[in-house]
Formats: sequence, C-alpha cells, structure tokens
Amino acid sequence: MPDPARLVTAAALAYAGRGWPVFMLGRTKRPVANCPACPKADEDPTHDQERCSCLTCHGFYAATTDPERVAAIVAAVPNGQLALRTGAASGTVVIDIDPAHDGRTTMTDLISRGLLPPTAYVGTGSGGWHLYYRHPGRRVPCSQGKPGQGLGPGVDVKADGGYVVLPPSVHPRTGRPYRWATGRDTEVGEMPPALLTACLPPPAPPIPAVTGPTRVREAGGISHPDRLLAVLLDRVTAAPEGVRRTTLYGAARGVARMVTAGAIDHADAIAALTDAGRRAEQTDRDIRAAIRGGFRAEGVAA
Repeated sequence: MPDPARLVTAAALAYAGRGWPVFMLGRTKRPVANCPACPKADEDPTHDQERCSCLTCHGFYAATTDPERVAAIVAAVPNGQLALRTGAASGTVVIDIDPAHDGRTTMTDLISRGLLPPTAYVGTGSGGWHLYYRHPGRRVPCSQGKPGQGLGPGVDVKADGGYVVLPPSVHPRTGRPYRWATGRDTEVGEMPPALLTACLPPPAPPIPAVTGPTRVREAGGISHPDRLLAVLLDRVTAAPEGVRRTTLYGAARGVARMVTAGAIDHADAIAALTDAGRRAEQTDRDIRAAIRGGFRAEGVAA
C-alpha cells in the first residue's frame, strides 16, 4: 500500500517543479499556527511574512517552489493538507464550486453565459470542483466571505491573497481525496475577460486627496506639511511589490507624527494613508493593520 506521506511529498515536488508555490495546512484545512517568535500581521506589520525563514508560519506566505524547503515543509506537517498559493504567485485563479451551497446551479448559469470555458479542474473531497484558469496579470481578489462579491451562491474566487487544497490531499470530513479530473498535465485555460470582470469587486468610493492648505497646516515645527505628506504618500505608491505593506507602515508612522504635531487632522491622515494603500494595491485588511501599527508605534490611536 502506498505511503501517504510519500505521495504528498512527490506531488508537492511535482507542483513546485511547474512553478506552483506550495505549503501545508493543518488537518482541518486551516493554516498552521505561527511559532512563538513570529507575530501575526496585525500585531507587527514590520515583520516580513514573505521573507520569513520559518517553514510553516504565516499561511500561504510560507509557500515555496524550492525543492528542499518543499520536502521540509511536508515533513513538518505530515498529516496536513497540501495547498497551493493562488494568484500571481502561481499564475492561477481558481473558481471554487460548492454544490452544498447551490454551487451547481450557479455553475450551470455561468457556463451558459460563457464565463466558465473548459479548463483543468479538480474534484474536491467534499464533492465540489476547483476550476483552474491562468492569472490575467492584474490583481484578482478572493471573494470568499465577502457579501456582494463572487460569482453567485456556492461559487468563490480563490486568487491573490488566497489558497486551495491540492490533490492528493484527503478531505478531513469525508475522507475522500482531491483528484485531478482531467489529468495533472492538462493545460490550464485562459481566464476569459468576462470572467475577470465578474470576479472584480465594484470600485471603491474615491477618497479625497489630502493636499493643500485647507487640509494641512504649519504646526509643531513642520513648515511645509503639504510637501512632507506628499513625500510620505509617494513612497507608498512607488514601493515595489513585496515591500508595500512595510512601506505603508513606515509612512503611517510619519503621518502619525504629523497628527501629533497638529499639522493634519486625524481623519484626514487615515483617509490619505488608506487612499495611498489602495493605489498600491494593498488589501483593506493590510491597510488597516499597517496604519494601526504605525499610529500605535507613535502613541496615536487609529
């Protein structure tokens, strides 16, 4: 009888070989808890989750294509679930269909509208499907748990900031394995423009830019608060991918000092930083965490 651990390791290495970063979840499909030395993102935004050397901390941030790390991660969580980091990291967008929540009906409607063309897919251990499409090159947010987003009842989008369980993992409740229904080597199809449009959330309401003498003022020894604010916000929007969250945290500390000096109102400061974070394609959750952390470090409530 095949050794399950060997099967998972072999599969993980094969996925990594095709450029898919993989990691391990716990038995219940939840990320493994951080080690004591690693804080959560909202506790210390300066901790670089992407470059953390720990094997299993920070959920999908631990995903890798390095063969040695892949084997070590699987060995560290031998009874867990093999998972893929979706989104630009792996070049995938996965449509997660759950028949238990009317996903079959929604899927039929989406197919009839031409939104779900044939592509490689997985039969999940719970009786659903994971449809794999190529990432379009622009950020596609996950929709799970966000009212008003997604493709309909029982259908979630797993893309940037998300993950899915991979074969040959076994579902913890049903005991059934995840299986490639069309073969692992089948080409992942292109994401149709109409599907991309349907996956994107409605535009966020515009936030007024915080510039000019009506929103900032000379105070606390800051003679040109408009210039200082512009420099801090420009650092965020110009930051390269991978350091945008920590750059936003640093900018928040600088803006918090302006609030303390009386050079900008608290509400205007939050609005300006939030706008800069969104223009840097950060999630609202990461934006809030970075601002809260930066303000807290300067003794200012967020």
